[in-house]
Amino acid sequence: MEGYCVKCKAKREMSDAKEVTMKGKGGVKRKAMTGKCPKCGTKMFRIMGKA
Repeated sequence: MEGYCVKCKAKREMSDAKEVTMKGKGGVKRKAMTGKCPKCGTKMFRIMGKA
């Protein structure tokens, strides 16, 4: 899964990517992916569609 690294300011492939569920507006559940940047180790986050 590709995400944006804020520290590197570039799109990179996430390492250790996991799918998580977060609360959205109006009680809607949203899917997201979280992982680490392979270059600098910063936590990366990508919000996906509705669950």
